[in-house]
Amino acid sequence: MHKTSPFVVSQLLNRLRMRQVALMLAFAEHGTLRGAAVELGMSQPAATKMIQELESALGQRLFEREGRGQRMTPAGERVLGYFQGMRGSMESMARELDELKLGSAGRLAVGCIMAPLPTLLNQAIIAFNKTYPLTTIQVTLDTSDRLVELLKDGLIDIAIGRVRPEHKALFGFQPLANESLAVVVGVGHPLSKKRQVPFSSLLDYPWILQPSGSPMREVLDQEFRSLHAPPPRGLIETASILTTMQLIADTTMVAVIPLSIATIYARHHLLKILPCHIKHKMGEFGAITRRDRPLPQAARYFLSALHRSRPPPPQA
Repeated sequence: MHKTSPFVVSQLLNRLRMRQVALMLAFAEHGTLRGAAVELGMSQPAATKMIQELESALGQRLFEREGRGQRMTPAGERVLGYFQGMRGSMESMARELDELKLGSAGRLAVGCIMAPLPTLLNQAIIAFNKTYPLTTIQVTLDTSDRLVELLKDGLIDIAIGRVRPEHKALFGFQPLANESLAVVVGVGHPLSKKRQVPFSSLLDYPWILQPSGSPMREVLDQEFRSLHAPPPRGLIETASILTTMQLIADTTMVAVIPLSIATIYARHHLLKILPCHIKHKMGEFGAITRRDRPLPQAARYFLSALHRSRPPPPQA
């Protein structure tokens, strides 16, 4: 594998300016060099010169003309991705420095999908709290695609979810477990007493699904396509388990949630798990971290606690 010479890297670090990084990030936000220049309080000619100096330092064209404006080249898109990682690292550093200034023992920000909440995440938090009792743990619940964006922007330290193949160069992924899905309804739903419920029979009811782009939603979209049926009209899209629970309790809506969550609520007679088979399966979820950002010691301990909480492999 080709490795960049340390001398070349040191040259680049000497020539690279944070103002150039900020300009590239501003261009990505505004879509025009003029808008980026205005945000940074500089003239457009000054911004153009700064981009030319960056292109000279990197030895690559980062922009090309498109009509009366400019767009990024493939090299520019790649450089932008690294600069976004730098911004995330700076945000993480600023957060840690603020914690030190306030005299805190630190903060760990974790993002998580629904499935690991009652088992893996809960046990890891308990173990972590015993070793780091003064560290604040901030937990964000969302879908995998949104958690990856938070991780990319430096707003969380660890994500527990799924990562797409095209993102694996940027993120490290440590598998944790598989996730089974359950079709659920309120306890008074017309189908709640059925011994067998074909998936096709659910199409007559309103649905609650996770937002488009999330892995769970993609699995359900595949299920609808296999029946040559479009997703139900009047769909409610939410990643909130509390919103889902309230809606199925008060309506005849149908929802799909992780079996680990559904089992807890069913045990307390708050929902009914339908005997309905979903053909398509979810991929394995795991711990996701940035490859280009070192993890603090506390975050590394939390990762080890997650893996100690993994369920044993099924018996052959």
